[in-house]
Amino acid sequence: MHVVVNAAVSVDGKLASREREQLRISGPEDFARVDRLRASADAVMVGVGTVLADDPSLTLDDESLVARRRDAGQSPHPARIVADSHARTPPDATILDDDAETFVLVTEATPTDHLRSLEEGGATVIVAGTDRVDLSAACNELAAAGVETIMAEGGGELIFSLFEDDLVDELTVYVGSMLVGGRDAPTLADGEGFVAEFPDLDLQSVERLDDGVVLEYDVADAGESR
Repeated sequence: MHVVVNAAVSVDGKLASREREQLRISGPEDFARVDRLRASADAVMVGVGTVLADDPSLTLDDESLVARRRDAGQSPHPARIVADSHARTPPDATILDDDAETFVLVTEATPTDHLRSLEEGGATVIVAGTDRVDLSAACNELAAAGVETIMAEGGGELIFSLFEDDLVDELTVYVGSMLVGGRDAPTLADGEGFVAEFPDLDLQSVERLDDGVVLEYDVADAGESR
């Protein structure tokens, strides 16, 4: 499986304000880039915090990309994946509509009625892990379901967990001309944070888009860099 993390951050590395409000960090050129990146993936992944805060659809905006996927024999939109350890995804969330298949990753601790609610809402539920989603095990299940490439869009907890589990192959970051501040504002990679054996990033390209820059990195395998 190939995992690409993509995110837009302020110059001080924030994904949103301290009130967890979604920010317009990039512009139309970057939105188009993200749409193309989504179209190239089998699935788009977010954490449940993003679902609760933004209620995203995670579908494609550009109809030409939808048509291109259809012509290639693919589903019109990539599948959607929610990492949701405690099954907090609302049954009426936009991500559970009929526009694309949706996988919800939960744990063995999830109550049966919550699982049933998600399934009745249209989700394909994958149980992996005891109290916290085991992302490695979940990715194996997703691969068995035909998901070979994932574009992960955040938030910071999910991104950190993917790096912590050595699942990230590429990192793409749009850095916008905005200063957010706030010690409680979410960053690109939250979680517990690394204190040693930091992920090894290899800068591949820098491109100016809108009023910011896109940084593309390859991520070295843990066996090679740690």
